Amino acid sequence: MPFFRGVDFLHIDTLLSDEEKLVRQSVRQWVDERLMPLIKDCYNAGRFPAELIPEMGEMGFFGANLEGYGAAGMSNLDYGLIMQELERGDSGIRSFVSVQGALVMWPLLTYGNEEQKRKYLPKLATGELIGCFGLTEPGFGSNPGGMTTTAVRDGGDWILNGEKTWITNGSVAHLAVVWARTDEGVRGFLVERGTPGYSASDIHGKLSMRASVTSSLALAECRIPDAQRLPDAVGLKAALGCLSQARYGIGWGVLGAAMDCFETARLYTVERKQFDNRPIASHQLVQEKLAWMVTEITKGQLLAVHCGRLKDRKQLDFAHISMLKRNNVAMALECARLSRDLLGANGIIDDYPLMRHLCNLETVKTYEGTDHIHALVLGERVTGVAAYK
Repeated sequence: MPFFRGVDFLHIDTLLSDEEKLVRQSVRQWVDERLMPLIKDCYNAGRFPAELIPEMGEMGFFGANLEGYGAAGMSNLDYGLIMQELERGDSGIRSFVSVQGALVMWPLLTYGNEEQKRKYLPKLATGELIGCFGLTEPGFGSNPGGMTTTAVRDGGDWILNGEKTWITNGSVAHLAVVWARTDEGVRGFLVERGTPGYSASDIHGKLSMRASVTSSLALAECRIPDAQRLPDAVGLKAALGCLSQARYGIGWGVLGAAMDCFETARLYTVERKQFDNRPIASHQLVQEKLAWMVTEITKGQLLAVHCGRLKDRKQLDFAHISMLKRNNVAMALECARLSRDLLGANGIIDDYPLMRHLCNLETVKTYEGTDHIHALVLGERVTGVAAYK
């Protein structure tokens, strides 16, 4: 299998440092050599390639843009390039890494105390511990403020009751960051696997994200000590702050899926011959689709690079992230559809990655804030008027 050469029509590489390009190349090579030979079979079998977790830890993927406690301490742009290459392999693999770093390690680092950080973060960084993030509920997705999961004080403990669903890594996680409503407002808690009253069950029948573990969490009179409360995770804003970290990674990751689709279609149309033995790439309608894809990928790259630079300068706002996530996911999904169209019937078989990317991206468009919710975030920012209700 040839190594991926990348898509760089507008010389985006001139905006990257040698170190950033080295990070990207290292992950790109790992994806080509270690993930690509496995991912088709994993997707078809509905299996997450857990055997790769130690390697991902050694490569520094988990919490790559975090400092201390075993994290790699890379820049946010480095982290974005990692997400791009992982999602070129599969959205489910990027999702696993994204949840581990942005939704488990980041809230621990940001809202946890020193004892919690020392206890969990080094093992999360290596992949020895796996984490998950419990916010979404069966009745409340886009409106997390409606959560019904509760946490009630009982002496020096908390009693948690409720259910979370669509939780990436849920059943394989050793640690769950669970958000619950208390008399003092929404708070974040750390619930370890094996705690009485806590259980996880996988969601089956998925036609998307099949190489990813997706679960429901149940909390029934689940008692945890106050030491397992994240002391600075106060209010729903704290939970949404975690989502901003994950959405940033998604905005980068989907570029990888789009690039893989485009390059698959480009190579196919150059090699496929029809009508007087001419490559179908010679036809105007084919070239128009390829031109659209490479243009939109380039625009998405520029948006991602600029957001990465802003984030490294601590100037990236959650509304900027909404634009990044919304634009790039929609672009990647359309690239998958156009590429599938260019391959005709061959586009639906698993010899090519297009239908896998297409199905995965349907989920990515919805989770971590739907396209509509991000449109409303942008709408509020440009008008000053909230339209969520």
